[in-house]
Amino acid sequence: MALKQRPYNAHQLSETLNLNYKTVRHHIKVLEENDVITSAGKKKYGEMYFLTDKMEEDFNTFQDIWKELKTQHGNKYG
Repeated sequence: MALKQRPYNAHQLSETLNLNYKTVRHHIKVLEENDVITSAGKKKYGEMYFLTDKMEEDFNTFQDIWKELKTQHGNKYG
């Protein structure tokens, strides 16, 4: 997960993950609404996103669940 390493803005995430910018913006909105990521510089161009404290605390659990999903679904999730 890119944001575990360092904060990124939406454009940087788009380039790093090789995804369409609008796709990244959509997922950022969903992740913010679910308290997975947060940002600094709210509502400004270049706003930097990073994991919430809660996600940082639960990151190992997240990784375990992700591994299990990949195992059960034949690495369909990347």
